[in-house]
Amino acid sequence: MKFEDVLHKASTGPMWMRDERVAERVADNLHRLDGDAYRLDAYCVMSNHVHTVFKPFLSEEELHEAFDEDGHLVFISTYPGLSQIMHSLKGRSAREGNLVLSRTGRFWEHESFDHVVRREKFKATLRYVLNNPVKAGLVKDWREWRWSYCRSELVDEQ
Repeated sequence: MKFEDVLHKASTGPMWMRDERVAERVADNLHRLDGDAYRLDAYCVMSNHVHTVFKPFLSEEELHEAFDEDGHLVFISTYPGLSQIMHSLKGRSAREGNLVLSRTGRFWEHESFDHVVRREKFKATLRYVLNNPVKAGLVKDWREWRWSYCRSELVDEQ
């Protein structure tokens, strides 16, 4: 939790998302794949990190077996998997963020800290994500933070 505390204070690492134009690009990119690759439940864009909760549409039921050109069994889907989703989100937002900032080079850390959220932990996870700016002392209520989002059906549960 000490690592998370440092992130919440927003005083370490590159803080490119302090620039509202960059934060807006990140938020726009999260919304861009909503409904196509995943169901976006919540996010919070902070100055030096982003938390997001989404459910990819790719599921075991949706996978189809096929054979590649070498005769190996492969699974295909009309929906992207998590690694493709993250590559798309990070790649596009990095390009757009770097353009806004007139810079080149790495924008995001290579790693993502993905977790499967169990049904019984879903509400607590949403609260954790949405309350990032509250914990950092930036606002009193998560709804006051411009770069927080919660799917409308879930707002009353927060």
